[in-house]
Amino acid sequence: MSFFPGKDPEAGDAHSCEAIAHVVVPRTVDLGDGFSVRRALPSVRSRMVGPFIFFDHFGPAEFKAGTGLDVRPHPHIGLATVTYLFDGEIMHRDSLGTAAPIRPGEVNWMTAGRGIVHSERTGPELRSTGSPIHGLQMWVALPQAKEEMEAGFAHHEVAAFPMIKDTGKSVRVVVGSLYGERSPVPTLHETMFADVRLAAGGSLPLDNDHEERAIYVVDGTIDIAGDRFAPGRLLVFRPGDKVTVTAATDAHFAILGGAPMDGPRHIWWNFVSSRKDRIEQAKAEWTAGHFGKVPGDEIEFIPLPETPGVNSMAAVDKAAPL
Repeated sequence: MSFFPGKDPEAGDAHSCEAIAHVVVPRTVDLGDGFSVRRALPSVRSRMVGPFIFFDHFGPAEFKAGTGLDVRPHPHIGLATVTYLFDGEIMHRDSLGTAAPIRPGEVNWMTAGRGIVHSERTGPELRSTGSPIHGLQMWVALPQAKEEMEAGFAHHEVAAFPMIKDTGKSVRVVVGSLYGERSPVPTLHETMFADVRLAAGGSLPLDNDHEERAIYVVDGTIDIAGDRFAPGRLLVFRPGDKVTVTAATDAHFAILGGAPMDGPRHIWWNFVSSRKDRIEQAKAEWTAGHFGKVPGDEIEFIPLPETPGVNSMAAVDKAAPL
């Protein structure tokens, strides 16, 4: 989820490991009731890592009975959204007619292409009892030749993903290839994403198979060449260097990256494109009501923000629409 104006995250503290290009400290917004969102991409020094142009970490939090997530219908172009949960459940609906819940370890991959509208909410049953929420939402930019492709949606069950296990470590290969395993998720550009857990004292090599690589620390503390990194840090690595990650405590982190994109991308609110005029067109189309409706969620929607430069995809109802 993304719920706030997209001021760039900041560069982090100095570090001694030469393999690390820089450390990004996400901008954090507390939306109340202990529910916070941290944005790691885009940042001042890293606009993208591989095709990843947007990276939000939300939660962990607990919705009380009678409350839940309410991301009202909103549009996208020129990207694919990737939702990945560690805890909780979200109901996805879109203008293609999709209605699909997502649960921990599964993937919802929604390709916006020339345009799609979707909503993300807590289902009625969980709303009545209260429920946890914790996960990541990422956007990957589409290659220029595919920015105007037909929209699409794919849901992938947790059992579909390769899991590499050894003493004190587990790696779920969610997108792309890593450690000799390949995810079944089809992509249009070289993309890599993995969910990793290491027991304290365990280590994991990070090879240089992908030109652009980063690690986001979800929980625990990791050590790289004597530098320690706490949760909520995005470590962006230099191309070509091999790295070893050691868990100073029990640690949970994500590995992401891929090949560099085929040129820069512009991002405004929910819209991504290699062309500024295409974003202006999308803004006009959303204002005029030319995007499709979401079956089963046709009444509410998020209006176009009035604030220039806002690049958040949505707003929960208890927060001011952005």
